[in-house]
Amino acid sequence: MGMKRLLIAAALAVSAPALADEALFEAVTDYMDFATYDAGIIVPQQLDKAVFESALFVDTRDAGQFKAGTIPGAINIDWREIPGRLDELPDTGMVILFCNTGSLSAQAVFAARLLGKENVLVLQTGFDGWKHNAAWLPDPNGGR
Repeated sequence: MGMKRLLIAAALAVSAPALADEALFEAVTDYMDFATYDAGIIVPQQLDKAVFESALFVDTRDAGQFKAGTIPGAINIDWREIPGRLDELPDTGMVILFCNTGSLSAQAVFAARLLGKENVLVLQTGFDGWKHNAAWLPDPNGGR
């Protein structure tokens, strides 16, 4: 499953809505059949210093929650805005999306992956899990 199938489904949506529904259903089903259980997931215990320093973290919570506290160096894109702002995410390197627990950011990762961003991961257990279980935490006085 790839971007080509999704573009075909989108094109069909304009010209033949019934066919588009079928093509989109098939594209999503193909993606889910292909995805492994842990595809697109990273857990806090995997966030050692090397991963932390090389990944882009995207806080998918609202601006108020982001301002109240986030993973150092994270950018803020609300989870609902991810599909429309994919061009703000790099095509290479690890991009880790998170919310408080991982549920909303998982939806954003699913959408991003369906739209072709294969380097996007969800932080399972989210910000809460990161605070309590990360393999490495930056010095709060020294940034990253």
